[in-house]
Amino acid sequence: MNVTVVGAGISGLATAFVIQQRARRLGLNINLRIFEKDTCPGGKIRSEWSDGYLCEWGPNGFLDSKPMTLGLCCEAGLEERLLPSNDAARKRFIFSHGRLQRVPETAGDFFRSSLVSWPGKLRLAGEILVPRRKDDADETLADFVRRRLGQEALDQMVGPMAAGIFAGDPETMSLRSCFPRIHELEQQYGGLIRALLLLARKKRAERRAGKAVAGAAGPGGVLTSFAGGIQELTDGLARHLAPNLHLAEAIAAITPLKEGFSLQTGQGRVYETEVLVAAVPAMALAAQIEGFSSSMAAHLRQIPYAPLQVACFGYRKDAVPLSLDGFGYLAARRSGLHSLGTLWSSSIFPGRAPEGHVLLRTMFGGATRPDAADLSADEVRARIQEDLLRTMSIKQMPDFVKIIRHSTAIPQYVSGHSARLKVLEGKLSAYPGLILAGNAFYGVGLNDCVASAGRAADRVLTLLQQRYRH
Repeated sequence: MNVTVVGAGISGLATAFVIQQRARRLGLNINLRIFEKDTCPGGKIRSEWSDGYLCEWGPNGFLDSKPMTLGLCCEAGLEERLLPSNDAARKRFIFSHGRLQRVPETAGDFFRSSLVSWPGKLRLAGEILVPRRKDDADETLADFVRRRLGQEALDQMVGPMAAGIFAGDPETMSLRSCFPRIHELEQQYGGLIRALLLLARKKRAERRAGKAVAGAAGPGGVLTSFAGGIQELTDGLARHLAPNLHLAEAIAAITPLKEGFSLQTGQGRVYETEVLVAAVPAMALAAQIEGFSSSMAAHLRQIPYAPLQVACFGYRKDAVPLSLDGFGYLAARRSGLHSLGTLWSSSIFPGRAPEGHVLLRTMFGGATRPDAADLSADEVRARIQEDLLRTMSIKQMPDFVKIIRHSTAIPQYVSGHSARLKVLEGKLSAYPGLILAGNAFYGVGLNDCVASAGRAADRVLTLLQQRYRH
């Protein structure tokens, strides 16, 4: 039986690997193929060594709190290469009011911090009095934060976080799709502070009983990568799948058959498959299915992508006045910076810069700066140097510069995203062998992609077992 995965980014590779491993254990005989338009697998995950610096094109790691990703690493034989981040990575900063301010980690730290003014702190503390929203509207992140926490919390804390995770604009981001846990807390407990108090009490009780419970703030965990960069994950998966990988072979069109699908490549070759997993960007899938479902293609094109340019700057340590004891910083809204923030990469993981040097990684663009993709490398470099002078007092020219342009970097889950997914899922029911994976639908992070891959693999194996029984 033919099973095909289109797209060899982390979602496609993880899906194919899980299908391969489970099919073997179940004794299912399948012909697995993975098609990738690029000459190398991995998608936006790429770890590039240059002049002794390690530049990450996309994500620089994953949080180890999700067992599925760690399990994937172990099953692929990569556990001995795992590299936890340094302790300094727990210290995070916001550039606000002309200076770097550490993000508070406890309630006491928050009230001692000057990141939010005292009126802003009182407004935030008053969240416990704000009633639960009772209608079912898909509220934007900005509207939710203003309603429950106030404008200052949005500008100083939540807005920068949204930019750092999604490169997103909180004024358009769907709270329910981007931060489902926060939406659930309001619905379940009536508010965030109330949820924190009740969950803390529950956590203490369950800890005494030898159990564990998720915290209100989210998954947490330690940022983890590999000694040679996060690309070791996709390279490791690709090695297991090498005989099944068709690189530099793009799928141009998908056509439904009576049982399965016909795939036409850009080179004119045609393949048939009973089961098809689409793990490509939404707009790429829209082009592939346009011929048989213009309606589904139109819904896929409604998922926008934010542009991003990633700039890696290398300096001698003595050229940087700060100690770089931390993860890096994000820019508060209205901070006046050109960039979204800068990670202190050589402080997060060892071996990311030559001895006596440091590596900084700046994100430029995002949903609030859609013109970013149009700027030249020289323009990006000049604007980032202005920002580094303001934020870190770096006056010298960098010894090393690498700028990576992503015209479609991160899918944006704007208000109405969940409704669009329901429509897509309804239309997909007419094509039971077509399964969606990837970061355009159910989460943009690496852990989200691995979780989506697991669900896609489950559906594939269920279909295969049903067909084998018949």
